[in-house]
Amino acid sequence: MNMADPPRTVLISGCSSGIGLQLAVQLARDPRQRYQVVATMRDLGKKGTLEEAAGEALGQTLTVAQLDVCSDESVAQCLSCIRGGEVDVLVNNAGVGLVGPLEGLSLTSMQKVFDTNFFGAVRLVKAVLPGMKRRRQGHIVVVSSVMGLQGVVFNDVYAASKFALEGFFESLAVQLLQFDIFVSLVEPGPVATDFEGKLLEQVSAAEPPGADPDTLHYFRDLYLPASRELFRSLGQSPEDVAQGSTPQVIVKVISSASPPLRRQTNARYSPLTALKAADPSGSLYVRTAHRLLFRWPRLLGLGLRCLACGCLRSRVWPR
Repeated sequence: MNMADPPRTVLISGCSSGIGLQLAVQLARDPRQRYQVVATMRDLGKKGTLEEAAGEALGQTLTVAQLDVCSDESVAQCLSCIRGGEVDVLVNNAGVGLVGPLEGLSLTSMQKVFDTNFFGAVRLVKAVLPGMKRRRQGHIVVVSSVMGLQGVVFNDVYAASKFALEGFFESLAVQLLQFDIFVSLVEPGPVATDFEGKLLEQVSAAEPPGADPDTLHYFRDLYLPASRELFRSLGQSPEDVAQGSTPQVIVKVISSASPPLRRQTNARYSPLTALKAADPSGSLYVRTAHRLLFRWPRLLGLGLRCLACGCLRSRVWPR
């Protein structure tokens, strides 16, 4: 970006906490003032932490706005408050999780995940895309997940919503290059947030209806301990994901002159995603994950700790 160019308007969804909050603050406090950030959230009652973190940027390079990605009216109202309604960079970050045995999950809860994670992103893109096409410039950034690359046990629906994002935006990226609009899928690994901690606490205390005793045993006694170890060993903080020192981070993706289609943010997680890439049939990943979780859980824990300390260090290659 040329320093003489006007600041780019960046609209970010899901800024009440976690990645969205950290990213909004980082961009708004850029000393070169290259961005005007519209940080949005569904419930403005939760804006206090963001406003405190923004400091002097609040009201200058950062504006807080209400946005429910599941509502056409809310999206239209939010865009009407942006000067000219023009968004240069859209960051689709709003999302919800869902963990547990499939038999214990209602279709309503599954639809809520897709309404937010997938259709919420699609709704925002449909709203800003006509202006980007008209100006023949723009950047759409999607906070996806490594679970958009590989399925993870007991995260069936969440992974499905991220797979949907990956397929949708990869397809859209081909068309949009004709309009000089870039699409970037940023794929964090485990991110240690209050949201994730509370979610694990809730599901560990819940009594999923309809699940058989064996499945409940696998979920509580194998998956949950393994998940906690995964977050302890490989989890990143939201700060790491939004503004970390590695090149695979959202801020650098946004500021890139030629943004990538995909970037993973956690190099320590890459050996796990490499299992799927190494075998097109998919058997290597599925069988390895099955054996580690159900047959050799102690070996799984040891392997995660080795990844954390760098014993199995590997490079994250651009995709």
